[in-house]
Amino acid sequence: MPRRIHFEYRRPGKKTITYEEILAFERPDVKVLLGEQYSGENVLVGDSIILEHGAPMIWFVFTGAWYDVGRFHLADGTFTGWYTNMSLPVEEDGDNWIGRDLFLDLWQPASGSPVWLGEDEHDDAVRSGLIDRATAKRLRNERALIQLQLTQEAWPPPITRDMDISQVRGLIST
Repeated sequence: MPRRIHFEYRRPGKKTITYEEILAFERPDVKVLLGEQYSGENVLVGDSIILEHGAPMIWFVFTGAWYDVGRFHLADGTFTGWYTNMSLPVEEDGDNWIGRDLFLDLWQPASGSPVWLGEDEHDDAVRSGLIDRATAKRLRNERALIQLQLTQEAWPPPITRDMDISQVRGLIST
């Protein structure tokens, strides 16, 4: 029986959302979660739907990292791209996990140029005290490291490029 994870997504000043996901794969540096059907509203970047209601999504949670990376899809399973969510390292307590969002994200479409999202929201959260200055400084450093890897075509991490939806589903069924 696959292990079910209750993933609480907390964004300062916003309502906590809990996702029920399946732990498909784990090793010391990364855990792979599958959400079979996204229950929220369609997620858009510009005019493009990047994650559709009812679509599967895969989350790669990296141990101790200030980010996690999602593989996003449409409801028919079409892969749309990678979503890097900048956050505090995920806290795990058995099957209950907590992710604390820091408002800054990176969208990398399957074809096209990457774009940073939420910079104004992040800056507002720092100004209003929802994110402290030390956390904001660390996040700027993390963003700079990711940006450097982007310019070297080394982002997202290899496992996120190598493991697609059919492979993740296959891991769960074995």
